[in-house]
Amino acid sequence: MFRHIVFFTAIGAHTIDAICEGLALLGTIPYSTHFEVSRNSKVDQISNEVDVVVYAEFADAAALAAYKAHPTYAEATRRVRPLRELRLSADFLAP
Repeated sequence: MFRHIVFFTAIGAHTIDAICEGLALLGTIPYSTHFEVSRNSKVDQISNEVDVVVYAEFADAAALAAYKAHPTYAEATRRVRPLRELRLSADFLAP
């Protein structure tokens, strides 16, 4: 299983809901076995810069690649990119 985690910072608090809405489109792409978009609860004592988190699971690297190639992925990117400052992504193989 591949896990895909992406962290976003918003250009301002006023854009967080729109970021979440744009990223929610990704949940309609059929290649993930699990998909979540959530606001960061910001309870960490050291770092709370992240505003929104995407967490998704895929059967394999091919499914993750198909997800990223899907037209809905491009649409979500088009909507979210102007609303965010930073995007950090991690993809890793999980047992």
